[in-house]
This record gives sequence, structure tokens and C-alpha cells, in this order.
Amino acid sequence: MDIVGALGRDPPDREPLPRWLAPLPKAVEDVAFRFVWVIVAINLLGTAFGFWYYRFQFQRIPVEMWPFVPDSPGATLLIALALAAWALDRQRDWLTALAFFGNIKLGLWTPYVLVAFYPGFLGNSGPAMYAFLFVSHLGMAVQAFVLYRITDFPLSAVAVATAWYTLDLLMDYFVPVVGDVTHTSLPYAGGSPWFTTTVLQVAAAGAVVLTIVPLFWALATRVAKLRLRVPDEAS
Repeated sequence: MDIVGALGRDPPDREPLPRWLAPLPKAVEDVAFRFVWVIVAINLLGTAFGFWYYRFQFQRIPVEMWPFVPDSPGATLLIALALAAWALDRQRDWLTALAFFGNIKLGLWTPYVLVAFYPGFLGNSGPAMYAFLFVSHLGMAVQAFVLYRITDFPLSAVAVATAWYTLDLLMDYFVPVVGDVTHTSLPYAGGSPWFTTTVLQVAAAGAVVLTIVPLFWALATRVAKLRLRVPDEAS
């Protein structure tokens, strides 16, 4: 078995979707699938780091609310599982949809708050950790755009992902069932941002928008794929 056969599989078919739905070059997507086990391993390492990063927050949150705490490591775990399932011929649309939603949402939300609350995060984490968090989370968003090649985003799968990330949004910012809200700690020098509203509201606003964005992208991808297949079905 050659190295590619050991580390991945031949890429699935690539449908000619609009660039805004499939922004990565085909060659980059192909590498991700041919070396899928490397991508899985990187995401599992990121998951382990993320759980370590949240270790103090776990101590402050009731155990029953723990599933809502590690948002970013949860997303990297989901994409690791989704890609591993595909590599083992056990792809599950609901799992892939969850991975897509999570990596888009958290991959973009974290850079958003890192910029919005720049002084606080930089002061608490230091330049190296700040840069690592910024780049690694953008990488999460980028890798989500290979998933359209292994799913058509059926409505049932999109419903599962929408339900989970809506519930997570509510627990993070609005109506925790037990204890306090579970959002990521938001350090900020002086306790208030340079916006005219609160730190929590700024973070929550980004989270709300970035729960809707992957929903739109997933449904738009589904519609685009269905349109491509209409001529074939008609013939």
C-alpha cells in the first residue's frame, strides 16, 4: 500500500458549485481527502488542546452543562469523526452537517471576538497564543468547505445541526438550564469594549449571526446540487 492509500482515499466527485459555495481550489480539497487521516489526527490534537484550554471553565460549570462548554474542541471533534466516517465508508449526513455548522460557526466566531476584544485576549494569552488561536480557528472554517463533497445536506441532517447549535447558542448566552451561561470566557481590560454595548452582547451578536450563516450555506449548497442534477434526472 502506498503512502496515500495508508493516509487517505481517492477524493469523492467534485460537483461544479459556485465559487462562493466551494471556495477552495480542487487541488486543496483533493489533498484533504488523500491525506484524510492526517486531517483527522490534527483535529483530534486540536480537540485535546481545546479541552485542556477549557479546564478552568469546566470547574466553574455544573457537570450537566459540560456539553455546552467546549464549543471549538467540540467542532474539531465533529469534523474528525465526520471525515473518519467517510474514510471508513460510514459517512453520516447528520454528523457531517454538525461538523460543517460547528467549524464555520466557531472557526469564524473566535477570530471575531479576538479582534473585537483585542486588548483583553492579547493581555491574557500573550502574542504567541493569540496568533495561534486566530490562525487555527480560521483553519477550522476553511476545512469545513471540503465537506460538501461527501454530503448533499439533506433537510433532516440540516435540522439536526440547526437544533443543536440553536440549543448551544441559548445555553451559551441566554437561558442556561442550570447555573450560569456557558460561553467562552471573554477577558477584556477594563471590563467594557470600545463598542457602545456590553462585552456579552457583542459576543452573542456574533454567535447569533454565525449560527445562521452555516444554515444558509448548507441549504444553498443543497439547492445548487439539486439544480445540477435536474438535467440528468430528466434525461
